[in-house]
Amino acid sequence: MRFAIIGCGFIGQKRAAAIGKLGHEIALAIDISEPRARELAERVNATAASDYRRAQDTDIDAAVIATSHAELSPIATALLSAGKHVLVEKPGGRNLTEVRAIAEAAKSAGRIAKIGYNHRFHPAVLEARAIVDAGDLGTLMFIRGRYGHGGRPGYEKEWRFRREVSGGGELIDQGSHLVDLAHWFLGDFEHVQGTLRTFFWNADVEDNAFLTLSTRAGQVAWLHATWTEWKNMFCLEIYGRDGKLQIDGLGGSYGLESLTHYRMLPGMGPPETTRWEYPFPDRSWEAETAEFISAIAEKRRPIGDALEAVGSMSVIERIYKGEPS
Repeated sequence: MRFAIIGCGFIGQKRAAAIGKLGHEIALAIDISEPRARELAERVNATAASDYRRAQDTDIDAAVIATSHAELSPIATALLSAGKHVLVEKPGGRNLTEVRAIAEAAKSAGRIAKIGYNHRFHPAVLEARAIVDAGDLGTLMFIRGRYGHGGRPGYEKEWRFRREVSGGGELIDQGSHLVDLAHWFLGDFEHVQGTLRTFFWNADVEDNAFLTLSTRAGQVAWLHATWTEWKNMFCLEIYGRDGKLQIDGLGGSYGLESLTHYRMLPGMGPPETTRWEYPFPDRSWEAETAEFISAIAEKRRPIGDALEAVGSMSVIERIYKGEPS
């Protein structure tokens, strides 16, 4: 397949590396910063450009869109209308209208639109999903998730703190990963409650988000996303009637990625415990890109398509609007 990378920053470079490892071609490297586009283009033997519309008119099969939030939906819908498949970085847009526009454009064009929630493709999360699907946890009861980092000097001056560009603060940033994972394991949330606070950073968007989400069946996700976690951390706990799964770390500054399975015994008491560790480099980008490519080849919905992202963004928008639930 022939790809365009639109947005040649940190995430775009990760996607480019994954595409190369999978044996596919990057034909275009596009960025509003021409030097950044040229830098990636030279590295992957592609043509550099500064206007995403080059991808509409070029013989490519798919595009990765790794821009700031404000550009994700307009670029994705334009390329879908031009007959290209798109892998759009999370959260897919600044609000529900923008994410829904991607899903509708994909349906109209008969093309695939996947939203890049790469955390689903971390090995610990994939193994957890397999255990849940096998029924080894029994009926799921609730999820507890925490995710955060502490930023860096001048962080409040970056685009993530500009509501008109990002759509919000930490909730739509790292919090969207937690909402997506909770939605993947538990399904749609009927009732949502949230508390948004700005404790530390001098900004008009939240640096902490505290959520309580409930399904129609009464299952609960309790989630906390924070830009004031001075030691980077990720922890996702999935509780069933027959046991618990705990995912810790994402590698790198978030610590060793691991999965622990606590199996309830007939007599209860201390559980039977199995732990897996994943000390190798982060392979989630490659695994997610492979899923996108396979879905195109097999003409099926990918794991984490735009329709699923609509469900997650609807939760985020209801929290931002403060809608009663």
